[in-house]
Amino acid sequence: MKKTIVFGLLIAVITGCSDKETVSIKSTNNTFALEGDLESVLGQYVNDISFDSLSIYDPEITYTEVSDGITKISMSWNIDDTLKQDDWQLTFKPAFTPDFHWAPHLTPTEDYIIGQHAFRAPAMIVASESEKKQFAIIPDLDVMKKGSPVQWYMDLNAPENSMTLGLSNQRRLNHIFWQKHEGAIYPPGEFEFGFYIMSLSEVEDLFNPWRKPLQFFWDRWGKPLYNDGQPMDGDQEHYVEHTYNWAFNTWKENVWQEFTLDGKKVGAPTFIVNVTQSPNYPGVVDEREFRSVWNQAWFSSLRSAQGVFRYARRTGNDDLLEKARMTKELALSFPQEKGFFPSVIGTGMEQVEVDGEEKRRSTGWENYFFGNSNRNPYSRQPESAPYHILDMSWTAYLMLTWYEELEQDERLLEYATEFANSLVEIQDSSGFFPGWLDDSLKPMQHLNNSPESSMSVTFLLKLYEHTGNKKYFDSAIKAIDAVIEDIIPIGRWEDFETYWSCNPFGSRDLVNKKIERNNMFKQNNFSMYWTSQALLNVYHQTGNDRYLEYGQRTLDELLMTQATWQPPYMYVNTLGGFGVMNADGEWNDSRQSLFSELIVQYGEVMDNEEYIERGLAALRASFTMMYAPENPKTKEQWERKWPFFSEEDYGFMMENYAHGGTTSPDGVGIGTFTIYDWGNGAASEGYNRMIDHYGVDFIHNR
Repeated sequence: MKKTIVFGLLIAVITGCSDKETVSIKSTNNTFALEGDLESVLGQYVNDISFDSLSIYDPEITYTEVSDGITKISMSWNIDDTLKQDDWQLTFKPAFTPDFHWAPHLTPTEDYIIGQHAFRAPAMIVASESEKKQFAIIPDLDVMKKGSPVQWYMDLNAPENSMTLGLSNQRRLNHIFWQKHEGAIYPPGEFEFGFYIMSLSEVEDLFNPWRKPLQFFWDRWGKPLYNDGQPMDGDQEHYVEHTYNWAFNTWKENVWQEFTLDGKKVGAPTFIVNVTQSPNYPGVVDEREFRSVWNQAWFSSLRSAQGVFRYARRTGNDDLLEKARMTKELALSFPQEKGFFPSVIGTGMEQVEVDGEEKRRSTGWENYFFGNSNRNPYSRQPESAPYHILDMSWTAYLMLTWYEELEQDERLLEYATEFANSLVEIQDSSGFFPGWLDDSLKPMQHLNNSPESSMSVTFLLKLYEHTGNKKYFDSAIKAIDAVIEDIIPIGRWEDFETYWSCNPFGSRDLVNKKIERNNMFKQNNFSMYWTSQALLNVYHQTGNDRYLEYGQRTLDELLMTQATWQPPYMYVNTLGGFGVMNADGEWNDSRQSLFSELIVQYGEVMDNEEYIERGLAALRASFTMMYAPENPKTKEQWERKWPFFSEEDYGFMMENYAHGGTTSPDGVGIGTFTIYDWGNGAASEGYNRMIDHYGVDFIHNR
């Protein structure tokens, strides 16, 4: 049975409770009503809220005005005996026809739900620009923090104009989606449920629908945790020491790769190692993927080497300084063809028999090849993978930051300039750069008008600063204007990771298409980052506030993927950590070490302390997954999963937590490998860079 809240009641509560008192309402004939002449206020936003019966029990419902436009609704049941009910849900019907919808996860059909696993900053938001109305539903995280015998979920159905909060056991499909599952049990006693309603109508709120919810999340849940020292205290120096001791000492045999290329000694940590390569592993080593070094948008040895260089310079460590320069030499050794260049150097692999088992082994660096990332729509083999413009623009940008901030090696500027001259030649008439180039250096078919172009904007602006050549500036402005026009308004955040990483859902039929049921694209926050970074850089170059406004809007969409609370079902610290996309399960993903400084930069430009705290929380979250004595909760999880881990493994760090969509106190959610350039090495680079830019006191004590 559905019960309906008639909104004369809510209007009276929201507008009449100036002292923010809590009002209790008793139900009559399954309808809650309160007479009054203020119904037009919230009635403009919501027609009704209907909810299922919970067996024979009627809830007690209270309403509290939190602030203008924000109302807290609490529900509680006193359950006399164990109750079994597979599903309970509460459905909102907006009083207008939205043209904008947002939810943290996709539910492509009615078979799916947004499981509580995806509740990083959980909200459902709908808005109509023409009607100047916005309506948001936010689960009450204070209730969730207490723990619940039944899991919470959300669902957004755009064609039916409905938003649902619910309770059900849940099962995952791969690591992508969740479904309701039978068997929910409510024990005797009081059971609580609650949510917040947020209604807005100001022009700035409609332009940036995430700002007010983000501020609410941070003020109510994020900032108190931050002030209490979450996700860790401000000093991450010990984690950096663990990282470099792990990579260049205790795990050196399997991590550090050093060889000669064209007469030059080069080196870098390998792309990936797994737990079988631990010096404490009792079995036989089995390499997970081909031995390689990458300079790609994710896994960038040149980026990590900048962190090593900064640390070595700060501590006077000549050995690490030499290693950083060897990685720079490796990057400069990647061959260019008309300016374009590959992103991967790898070795051949073979299957060998060890103690009767087949294991993967490298054939050695004497059998090297150059190739590209196999995360693409065309080839899973790096040897035949096409050139990726994004990877080249990122690497060339890093060459310029090395040149600008570490040492003025003219070869870096020359290499980047050669690439830029070819890059501007392949820009299309609308302003976008292609996604991939084939062997003949011609654009291929995917992502030729995507937000990946934003990375090229940042690179070209940096090169313009060093050369004064206006063609780079003009090309960058043309590209960012195209992104503003064609990407930002509709949230088309599609990039290589969205479709061609571990989650191929939609890669065949959804590229450049919205999922109708949610009125949303499959989205990845990586391209939000590149775009908000590019817009801030364009603002600095032009002084045009339009770019800053769009940059903040994009940054705020990105921040909706940042955790702003500590769920009781997460067994590591989560504040400040990031997810990845609206169809995946990660928490505390390594990208937070990349995002952190940009968030702080927006905080400084906009004089917004929330952004600064969020950025520093992201930096600190970058180390929460490290196996180290400074992380006792995480250390316990690692040892539950891999009991052989010991002191020699301090520094081992999976790139994320709970990627599979489930967790448990017994180590479920802990992974099997470390990608140095997208894990501990990346986190250390982020920290060392921000130490150089902001100083120890800002990073440790802010």
